[in-house]
Amino acid sequence: MSTTTDTPTANSTSDTSIQALKESLRATWTAGDYDYFSRYMESSAVEFFDRLERPSGTSFLDVACGSGQLALVAARRGFEVTGVDIATNSIEAARGRALFENLDARFDEGDAEALPYANASFDTVATLYGAMFAPRPELVASELLRVTRPGGVVAMANWNAEGFIGELFRVIARFISPPGMPSPLLWGDRDTVRKRFASGVSDLGLTTVTYTFEYPFPPAGVVELFRKYYGPTRRGFDSLGAEAQAGLRGELEDLWTSRNEATDGTTRITSEYLEVVATRA
Repeated sequence: MSTTTDTPTANSTSDTSIQALKESLRATWTAGDYDYFSRYMESSAVEFFDRLERPSGTSFLDVACGSGQLALVAARRGFEVTGVDIATNSIEAARGRALFENLDARFDEGDAEALPYANASFDTVATLYGAMFAPRPELVASELLRVTRPGGVVAMANWNAEGFIGELFRVIARFISPPGMPSPLLWGDRDTVRKRFASGVSDLGLTTVTYTFEYPFPPAGVVELFRKYYGPTRRGFDSLGAEAQAGLRGELEDLWTSRNEATDGTTRITSEYLEVVATRA
């Protein structure tokens, strides 16, 4: 959850340090229970998918798919669906959900920086608050385009620094040292995205979208949900001593409470993300 500039590249980072970072990220996303955590956000997957207006029956890849919330939406609509994620437990959950619903969808363990698919394999390649967390964004952009067919679409939903999630990241960063990687929030910056998709794209649409977090419990319950089930937050809390944990919890509860629009004991907060729709040249 760094706020550093977009400077590290594949050439400036050793293979050993990248491998260590990858293992740390894998452990982070495997921690908690993202399947349970993400159930509260499934409406955003439906809204994001609907805006794409892609033709049914075509191939669809969900990168950093988690437990399949976006991929499963596509499968229900009759798309030829594949999902890929670095976290083994999320892939297992996605497979279980597809089996339970009798959906035809394939889920693979894999890395957004080295997708295990041939060139030009998919008509649509999408990622919902997912690939933005990979440590080498220049490789992510290249891979998303590589596996997309000419005339196909790369679609991303990326949190930005200006919205509530940006505030949330800044609170956490005061307690937890950010990893040596570019800020994921740079994927929510229009100029940065234009640079990352400067070649290989015939059209690039960038739209700021309002997202509403809604939980049927008060802000303290939301913080506990993140602490227990969202891997990065769980790992962050676990890395702190008791006093620092209490301090972080208090600041997070204050932030969620200060931004809460609900008055009935529940939580409702609006945030923003940048919707990216790039057409492959």
